[in-house]
Amino acid sequence: MKFLIVDAFTDTVFGGNPAGVILLPNGADFPSDERCVKTAAELRYSETAFIKILGSREFQIRYFTPAAEVDLCGHATIGSFAALMHLGLVDRNCTCINHTLAGDLTIDIKDGFIMMDMAAPSLISTMDDPAAVRELYDVMGASFDLSKLTLAPRLISTGLPDIMMPVPTRADLDALEPDMKALSDLSTRYEVTGVHAFTLDADEGVTAHTRNFAPLYDIDEEAATGTSNGALTYYLHLNGLLREKDTCRIIQGEKMDRPSVILTEIDASGENCLIKVGGSAVILAEGEIHI
Repeated sequence: MKFLIVDAFTDTVFGGNPAGVILLPNGADFPSDERCVKTAAELRYSETAFIKILGSREFQIRYFTPAAEVDLCGHATIGSFAALMHLGLVDRNCTCINHTLAGDLTIDIKDGFIMMDMAAPSLISTMDDPAAVRELYDVMGASFDLSKLTLAPRLISTGLPDIMMPVPTRADLDALEPDMKALSDLSTRYEVTGVHAFTLDADEGVTAHTRNFAPLYDIDEEAATGTSNGALTYYLHLNGLLREKDTCRIIQGEKMDRPSVILTEIDASGENCLIKVGGSAVILAEGEIHI
């Protein structure tokens, strides 16, 4: 099977978020779930995407962490379509369909820049109980005074459920030191993938700086998360911070020395709210994997 390593949400190698991408031979079905998980664990990336070709512009992609399959992964999707372009299997200007466990999603590629549909956004709940909020911030190792918060944490999904956790400043964001075991337990209890911490303390032209933690899936911290930043875009809209049609530029991965740039779009003007997430990607390596 063809195997590639792709750095997503960046224009340079060793930036962004790396993903493994495995292209199944024509006509081949997916390996067993156990083998996919073991492969992801062997590759040691937060997610590995397995691509099945269904047509010239139609694909089925499954996503595996080193611990389990997940419904959708933004950076691995960006990486997958960058890999397909690199292999000459899709054009630099086209529209494709990606069949995922989160639904059938449209992928728009324009001059090599990849924009992907998110699953329909969903507000699961708002954390308004003071004891629950205190527990969350204690687990996350937050050291600032919670009275500084002007926004409440919310559980939101655009393909994967996460807790959107606001912090006042970039210094507060950088200072977070989660208790990973406690965060895994909390994620299990709330039935979320993890916590997406963010601050709106940003320079002009940047909407937010973010950090993402998902130790329940063996991902202590991730350098770029498309689904989580899609959820953050919906969160900002729900809080009146984005217009019905708006765009965001989100920076993630700085604490990991892998700065990533994630662009998002929202269209909430119609009956259904549509969110897209996009970015660039670069190929780091390719070869054959024997599984």
